[in-house]
Amino acid sequence: MSINDALLPEYDREMAQTRRLLERLPEDRLWWKPHDASRTLGALATHIAGLPRWAVAVFDTPVFDLDATGLQTPELASRQAIVELFDRHAAAARAALAGRSDAEYLARWTLRQDGENVFTLPRAAVIRAMVLNHLVHHRGQLTVYLRMLGVPLLPLYGPTADPMP
Repeated sequence: MSINDALLPEYDREMAQTRRLLERLPEDRLWWKPHDASRTLGALATHIAGLPRWAVAVFDTPVFDLDATGLQTPELASRQAIVELFDRHAAAARAALAGRSDAEYLARWTLRQDGENVFTLPRAAVIRAMVLNHLVHHRGQLTVYLRMLGVPLLPLYGPTADPMP
C-alpha cells in the first residue's frame, strides 16, 4: 500500500466532515466569539476553510517562507462564502495529493519564518500535521463555538448528545 492509498481516504473523510460542519454555521452569528481573546466564529470558520490549501503549497515548493507569501484569508462575511472557499481549497488540495508517489511524499519540506527554519519534515508528515491535524484541531474548536450557540452537533466520530438533524 502506498502513502497516497493510506492518506487520501483519511483526507476525503475529514474534508467531508468539515464541510458538513461549516454548512451548519449560523449566518447571523458569524461575528460572535466566546471570549475577548478568541477569534470570531466567522474568522475561525474562514481559517478552517483555508487550511487545505497548505497541501498545494507543500507540493509546489520544497521551502515555504511565511514572510514571503500571504496565506492569510480575510474574514468572510457569509456561510456560503466560507463553504465555497473551503470547497475550492479542498478540491485543489485533493488534486495536489492524488497520484503522488511515495518518493514525493517522503521528500523533505521546510517551513521558514524570520529567516529561520521552523521545521523540516517529510511532505507526508506536513500534510498530516499542517492540513489534517491542524484542521481537526480547529474543527474541534468550532464544535465548541457551535455548542455554545445552541447549534446541534453532527456525529463526526460517533454519536453526540444532540438528536440527529
